[in-house]
Amino acid sequence: MKKWNSVFINLAISYISVVLVVVLLLCSIFYIYFSRNYKEDLRNGNRLILENTAQTIETAVLQRAQQIYLDISLNKNVNVRLFADSSFQNNHSKVIDLQELLKSEVIGNSDVVQAVHLYYPGQNVLLSSLYGLKFNADQDSRMAHLADWTYGMRGNKQSSLWTATRLVPQDTYSNLLDSGSNALLTYAHSYGFQASGENSDVFIAIDVKESAISEIIRNMMPSQYEDTFILNRSGNLISAADKGKLGFRSDYDASMIREEAGSNSGTIEKTSHVVSYQTLPSTGWKIYSVVPSGSFYEKSIFIQKLILGICLLAILIGIVLSGILARANYSPIKRLTAKIRGLSDHAPDHVTNEYRLIDTAFVKLNDKVNSLEETLEANRSVIKHNVVLNLLSNGYTDEEWVEERPFLGISSEYNRFCCLILDSSEALAGISSRNMQYAVYGIINQLEDTFLPDCRIIAEALPDKKVVVIVCANQESDDPLERISQFVISESREQFRLDVQISWGCWVQEMTDVHRSYKEAQTFMKYAYFLPEISILNDRKLLDRENSPDEIPQAILERFKDKLHARQPRELATAVEQLVAATREGMYSADHCRFILVNTVFVYSEYLKSVRYKHPEQESLDLYNQYALLHDIRSFQNWLVDSATAFIVHMEKRNSDRAVSSIEAAKQYIHGHLSEDLSLEAVSTKVFLSPKYLSKLFKEEIGVTYTDYVTSHRMERAKALLEKNNMTIEQIANTVGYATAAYFIKKFKEMHGCTPGNYLRNITEQT
Repeated sequence: MKKWNSVFINLAISYISVVLVVVLLLCSIFYIYFSRNYKEDLRNGNRLILENTAQTIETAVLQRAQQIYLDISLNKNVNVRLFADSSFQNNHSKVIDLQELLKSEVIGNSDVVQAVHLYYPGQNVLLSSLYGLKFNADQDSRMAHLADWTYGMRGNKQSSLWTATRLVPQDTYSNLLDSGSNALLTYAHSYGFQASGENSDVFIAIDVKESAISEIIRNMMPSQYEDTFILNRSGNLISAADKGKLGFRSDYDASMIREEAGSNSGTIEKTSHVVSYQTLPSTGWKIYSVVPSGSFYEKSIFIQKLILGICLLAILIGIVLSGILARANYSPIKRLTAKIRGLSDHAPDHVTNEYRLIDTAFVKLNDKVNSLEETLEANRSVIKHNVVLNLLSNGYTDEEWVEERPFLGISSEYNRFCCLILDSSEALAGISSRNMQYAVYGIINQLEDTFLPDCRIIAEALPDKKVVVIVCANQESDDPLERISQFVISESREQFRLDVQISWGCWVQEMTDVHRSYKEAQTFMKYAYFLPEISILNDRKLLDRENSPDEIPQAILERFKDKLHARQPRELATAVEQLVAATREGMYSADHCRFILVNTVFVYSEYLKSVRYKHPEQESLDLYNQYALLHDIRSFQNWLVDSATAFIVHMEKRNSDRAVSSIEAAKQYIHGHLSEDLSLEAVSTKVFLSPKYLSKLFKEEIGVTYTDYVTSHRMERAKALLEKNNMTIEQIANTVGYATAAYFIKKFKEMHGCTPGNYLRNITEQT
């Protein structure tokens, strides 16, 4: 047996084997002992926390909801069955007392309860602490949020039920769910106590806040809150950190949860988890804690890692000592010397297996060097593409350019260079990626194959679906640029049926300066959006326009805004046409014009939001995304006019007779009661609207806020009283509804520019 194999390897294996056996034996003993005991303690502690949490939810939330039902049912001051027959029509005071009882229960339990409802299925009447009294309740769109317990109780053979959690809008006058929606679950019980749901003529329902349950879980299990949830008997989520999943079936595999244990391990989505649960006695719900094993056994894992770390350290020390002992019997210097001699002698007779391995490595290295040259040749097109991109971004020093220039295959005889940009992104947008690649490289190949005397053409595709063309020549002339442009336009139309726009920059004397020409061509190409009818963009006036500090008059944008608010489609189309004409013909930079267009879209978008416009066909109206897909200014004009016209037509249909009559009633009340309380809440009560909706109608239909409208009429009345000159300032202030003369004088001056006294003196002087 050869020396290398018999001495060094055998010694090293012997020493390392002893170290591994001893260390692994000790590590296994400690690992098994600590892991088993520590995991059991963790599970017991987690089970106790879960039991306490379940008990707290039972007493603090579920039993409170049941107690509210008992309080209402046993209250002798009201008649819960008031609406069970037709006699309630003459008992309005009893209706108010009954609703006040419901509200008092909500107020007294506001940390848990959202609302309390009484529903009379025979009469289809709903009395609610939140919605008030509703006849024909099932015709109210808001009853959709209450349908789960109303329909559930009608067919329920039991006397009570708990519903799954549902999302209800915060705004009681809205049906739209948003990020502020409330998560509620309802406890419904028939009246009396033993009546089943299908036989009862009165249902008492308590809307319980899911947040009350979530807060208990968050407080008692803060580290496991995100991984803790409650399921009802049907598997629907009652409470969870992810509010978007409430009310739906859980996506956890119930088969991995063994019912005979309160805590176990399982695999969810190929990840090991520890699952603990506890049953809520009154509802049969189960509260689950599903924690990744790595998080649950974090402390245990730390001890395991510590043991493993000590084991690895001991192994490492043992390996080091083994190496020292092995090296004492075998010198690496001799091996290195023998290798050097072997390389010089070309495989001498005394070469061992180690030498042959090293020799083989050198042979493979030599093969890789040879294949590298072949790879460079095969990837020449990719390298050429990268060289062109670096040139355009001014990414080369003089030394780097000398090394990279051969990849372009350009001789040093050319001393003039110019950059052209071909833009066909609009035409290419509608074809597949494979056809797009075929079209782009078809243009590039034809350009490079085009024969032009004393010229060389380099063409490459850019990441933004444009093509850059570098023309190398011996003299500055627009003739080759014109010929290339016409060739590209004609070939694109004939072969690929594409319409392209071309821009070219200035001539430069050095190839490394071609980025200046490219930058100028990019500047011209900015105006392709505003001048889509021009195929070749090389007008030097565009450079003056790019450097112009002028700005589009704000009046043009204001005109668009005014016509949009006035909802005048013809005038609005004229305003858009003026805006488009300014961007096309004015001496304004392309970036400024783009900014104005984006600002116009912003004004349009904000107005749609202010009137809560919802497109009849599109679920989400993303104006900015629609604008980004437009390829030229004409498309922008047509899109904006068509969209705004459709909006105006829709809004005109939306203005109902009820809104108009409600505003007229409010205006009449304001005119006849200027000296009284004209707060938004007071007037909205008179016209039977909510304050928020009345304010919205004034803003949309009259164009001013409710406060400004009341103030203006009070000031007009005050001015008329001043002109009669038969009342003091204090009397006039009280007549038009101001408690103090000082505040009346302040508002009068804001409205008319002078105090009441100055206005009275001016009238006296004129007469």
